[in-house]
Amino acid sequence: MSTFADLSAAAYCPRKLYYRRREESFEIPETVRAKRRLAFRYRELSDPDSDLSGEPIAVTPTQYRANLGCLRERDAWGLLAEPDRTQVLLEGKDARGIAQKVDDDPPAVSVVSAGEPPETGVWTPQSVRAVAAAKALAWELGESVERAYVEYPAHGLVRTVELTTRKKARYREALARAESIDGPPSRIDNDAKCDACEYRSTCGTKTRSLRSLL
Repeated sequence: MSTFADLSAAAYCPRKLYYRRREESFEIPETVRAKRRLAFRYRELSDPDSDLSGEPIAVTPTQYRANLGCLRERDAWGLLAEPDRTQVLLEGKDARGIAQKVDDDPPAVSVVSAGEPPETGVWTPQSVRAVAAAKALAWELGESVERAYVEYPAHGLVRTVELTTRKKARYREALARAESIDGPPSRIDNDAKCDACEYRSTCGTKTRSLRSLL
């Protein structure tokens, strides 16, 4: 059975998933862990008297508190600040993995990213992970889960992922990719996402600049 991380990697690049599976273990960098831990401290961090100077935030303290202030006004604040369960292993019909926050009644689920959010919406790999978590929670509870959340705690931002037909289709596509890998998939050519991939040197993917294309 594929994991949420498998599906996220498959949505990003199937070749990345291939190399990750070849590793005996995948160690999450401490810098990433530190940013993720912010997601469990929103009440503390939103306190005007808290010192944010030493925190791994990606925006100014003023902007960070403003962003958290906006979160407090959202219906999802209960899930974000005081979830029923944290770091939950969810076992779905097709995939399993960790959801950082879960509420059981009404059912809601959130996954956390240490990265930077797009200007709007959610990056596709994180959307796929969120859909996987929502579907797994729905399978576990035996009831529908129509939306999930992706948190970007270093920015104090949270984005909603509606389980639309398109989002579910991307999830199924990632699932099919993950299940079909039995050797190195074709290399991705001329894709800027390779610059951020930890397997770039191993993969040998070559990217070309706009100047070289012209």
